[in-house]
Amino acid sequence: MEKPCILTKTLGAPGSIYKCFEPCIDKHFTIIPYERFVQRKEDFAAKIQAVFSWGPNINVDRDLLQSLPNLKAVINGGVGVDHLDIPLINSFGVKVSNTPHVVDNATADIGMSLMLASARKIIEGQHFSKFRESDDFPESTMGTDVSGATLGIIGMGRIGYKIAKRAQGFDMKILYHNRNRRPENEERAVGATYCASMTELLQRSDFVMVVVNLSPQTHKLISAKEFAMMRPYSTFINISRGLVVDQDALVDALQKKMIRAAALDVTYPEPLPRDHPLLSFPNVIVMPHIGTHTLETSQLMVERMVTNALAILNEGQLPDEVKA
Repeated sequence: MEKPCILTKTLGAPGSIYKCFEPCIDKHFTIIPYERFVQRKEDFAAKIQAVFSWGPNINVDRDLLQSLPNLKAVINGGVGVDHLDIPLINSFGVKVSNTPHVVDNATADIGMSLMLASARKIIEGQHFSKFRESDDFPESTMGTDVSGATLGIIGMGRIGYKIAKRAQGFDMKILYHNRNRRPENEERAVGATYCASMTELLQRSDFVMVVVNLSPQTHKLISAKEFAMMRPYSTFINISRGLVVDQDALVDALQKKMIRAAALDVTYPEPLPRDHPLLSFPNVIVMPHIGTHTLETSQLMVERMVTNALAILNEGQLPDEVKA
């Protein structure tokens, strides 16, 4: 029996699904590399039933959608789908899915990692070990305690809640701000206190971690006004999306020492240009969006993509459908 065809960027190419995950996909589908499709559209267009999107590696625009008459779904690896024009895709009768849940632990882990690395100046310590000119620790190498400090979580969804559970192990005082308050039993389970206003959270937190989805409502949610509310010895951590933060305002807050430090897994653009001001601060950690970048989580993401694709092709339903 002939396997259904999916379109994706050549596995192993920059920005694509890694080659090591090919057997998981190839077991169920014939993989049409995007580069070959562009050269021979007439041979493949009618066969392709799903597009596997691994971040913005394929531009799913009107031209592509018009060229794929039997396309049923765009299957996204990861939770964020801000690179996809869902209303446009849906207008062609095509559904969109992502891979929630499987990324939660790895993303929560990177949030905690960034907080610990910034607080204890892990990167500075590595640089000292490699490049020191003296064996004396300068005063500037002292970090700050995480244990017993106050963590403010903006966005207490699945990932935010997992961060709270991890922070509880450090005896942190946990505040959170969310569109909807969690049930009291869930708050008690992690020792979290709800802040109805983000202002209260910002004013009381030693560490502020942003864990929200990017939407029109959260675009530049954290700007100059919010940084001005934070404690001068607080640390700002972003593991959501770069555009949730006004980066110019963040640079200004750091220059004026309105906050102690920042640790970012997400920026705009990604990666940042090497001459970007954020990369010049010794008290700023910038990662290239690697929150889910582990072997185990990537494997789960690919497996979930396959599950979604099989479901839409065999049953007409997407378990993880994302609607406009």
